[in-house]
Amino acid sequence: MEEAALASIERVVPEPSVADLLQAAAAVRSYLDPTPLVATTADNGALLKLECWQPTGSFKVRGAIAALAALPEHARRAGVVAASAGNHGLGIAYAAMRSGIAATVVVPATASPAKVDALRRFGANLVRHGDDYDAAEVYALDLAARGATYVSAYNDTHVIAGQASIGYELNEQIDEPLTVVTPVGGGGLAAGLTLWAAGHSNVRVVGVEAEASRAVSAAAAVGQTVTVPVGATLADGLAGNIEPGSITPVVLASHDTAMIAVSEAEIRHAMRFLAGQHGLVVEGSGAVAVAALLLRKIEVVGRAVALVTGRNIALPTFADAVGGDLA
Repeated sequence: MEEAALASIERVVPEPSVADLLQAAAAVRSYLDPTPLVATTADNGALLKLECWQPTGSFKVRGAIAALAALPEHARRAGVVAASAGNHGLGIAYAAMRSGIAATVVVPATASPAKVDALRRFGANLVRHGDDYDAAEVYALDLAARGATYVSAYNDTHVIAGQASIGYELNEQIDEPLTVVTPVGGGGLAAGLTLWAAGHSNVRVVGVEAEASRAVSAAAAVGQTVTVPVGATLADGLAGNIEPGSITPVVLASHDTAMIAVSEAEIRHAMRFLAGQHGLVVEGSGAVAVAALLLRKIEVVGRAVALVTGRNIALPTFADAVGGDLA
């Protein structure tokens, strides 16, 4: 099937229900310990939620566990296919390994070497295709059409529900009004947190994109998926357009979730801050929420919680990004 023709096909992905969120939280809890909250000087009284401490180095493992746990038996036997800039693939590979399910992960040729090496360690069938995430995603959809289940990094009911498990952990970790600041690439994490927050009158969610890639906010603004230019960015896990008809911008728009963007210089600044002040190796995608707090780009109501979502970055790239004084 031609990539252009396949890209025009819209999958119907239902919004997760409250029951989906609760089932996903239970599935995630059976595999993963809660990630810690630590104090930071990034904003007055702010906290960091260290998703970079997950066994795969990223929050994406939550959605992967939830999605595979929800598979019926025949789908488990057929296996799963995913497209990923790296972290979703790692989550799928980890969940598949723990569940005894065969997984194929399609990554673009430009995927981070650190993430590709980690994928190999988790034992997934690794396929490299295309020059960017968009091409990898189209190819993965084509592979899945041959019988396996396609698990999107963001446009999937159970993946979105799995990412919301962060919110249920926060329920147990802190009891006060919150502004939860989250990175946005395809919008699965922000959508999950938004649906969780809908049940809490004292919780606000703010999404943060890289200025170089703003597909979700563009779709939310106009009410349909649109193609946006995607530039080079340290936040490689947030870069790329989104699948036609994606549910994530619909969820964010319907709940008026605030969206802002940070520049490459601001991402570097946040990575330096996290290394110098907290001793954390954080990839660009994982640092954008902290970047927004450092630059006072959002209005914080109650206590701010910035999600530090990933650590999977090649050391030379990290050294270049944080080069110079780390204070």
